[in-house]
Amino acid sequence: MNHETVRETDPAVADALDGELGRQRDTLAMIASENHVSEAVMAAQGSALTNKYAEGYPGKRYYAGCEYADDVEELAIERARELWGAEHVNVQPHSGTQANMGVYTAILEPGDKILSLDLNHGGHLSHGHPANFTGKTYEVEQYEVDEETGYIDYEGLREQAEAFEPDVIVSGFSAYPREVEFERVQEAADAVDAYHLADIAHITGLVAAGVHESPVGVADFVTGSTHKTIRAGRGGIIMCGEEHASDIDSAVFPGAQGGPLMHNVAGKAVGFKEALDPSFTEYAEQVVANARTLADALAAHGFEIVSGGTDTHLVLVDLRPSHPDTTGGTAEEALEEVGLVLNANTVPGETRSPFNPSGIRAGTPALTTRGMGEAEMERVAEVIATVVDAPDDADVKAEASAEVDALTDAHPLYE
Repeated sequence: MNHETVRETDPAVADALDGELGRQRDTLAMIASENHVSEAVMAAQGSALTNKYAEGYPGKRYYAGCEYADDVEELAIERARELWGAEHVNVQPHSGTQANMGVYTAILEPGDKILSLDLNHGGHLSHGHPANFTGKTYEVEQYEVDEETGYIDYEGLREQAEAFEPDVIVSGFSAYPREVEFERVQEAADAVDAYHLADIAHITGLVAAGVHESPVGVADFVTGSTHKTIRAGRGGIIMCGEEHASDIDSAVFPGAQGGPLMHNVAGKAVGFKEALDPSFTEYAEQVVANARTLADALAAHGFEIVSGGTDTHLVLVDLRPSHPDTTGGTAEEALEEVGLVLNANTVPGETRSPFNPSGIRAGTPALTTRGMGEAEMERVAEVIATVVDAPDDADVKAEASAEVDALTDAHPLYE
């Protein structure tokens, strides 16, 4: 992989691209929303389809010359329906957030009510944060996890729904490490005659592989990202029953966005084909096994693991009990210096600013893509523990950096 064609035109951008490729090769990507796609997916995303406007849908475009764009989008839809068992699929959203916007646009009016998981308790900006369009457009109330157990209180969720009477209940997360019980959320939605939107952005691949409960056929609408655990082109997806198909399609285009990014749709199609291979199930199972091993190893080093473990691809650590004077920002910065890249994250009962919170979030999708297993997760936990224990110790950092180098050298990326 090289960027010589770019370099001939723009050396400055080529330098940045080379630098980013080197950074990914030489570091451990543990941001839970990141992964490494195949070179085939990248090639599709960098294809001639980047030149093509294709407003509308296959067979009903507003521009001529869309026959190959139609082919690609139809392949992406067909493969998505096979992966998730959905009746209707829209692959045009530019992101998971825009997928959510598409659903809200289809079913809500300004001022309608959303009940969703609080950001500090693992939710997402697009579920109703006041700085996001959802918080500005709709009336939002948010449920929380039990601060003692770290689990969603489904009975409390139902009681809150009955008191608030939302128009839609949103399930899903950006930092909740446990399996979501979609059936129980649906029961709460049914009790108040609300829609149920299941946002599976983080677990799209885990659901496709059958290692996490699926909300398809349970919730009225399912949205997700098409990267993260699914390793397809960057973007979003909406799934629903045929009764909502027309409303969803109209809400995405022209309701929430213009022409689809057809090169990204091509990346989705290629990534979905890869996910249909039986080896993808093995990959997803290893992602979860790696996350559980990482959680157990960090707990053995004295860290407080929110909810006591994980059922998914991510581990959420509350630093306050073990390292009361160390913020998530301090830990993130020190770990990045040794080549381990994760993110500071809020935790249930957060007492600090979201800009420098009390926790860290670590994910295993990208490391698993590189071929790492449980043994490597033990080593990664050791790196995290030693650096967070002594974030200003140069000797500790030097040893940790050498261990990161050994791990990346043993599991090369894009060679």
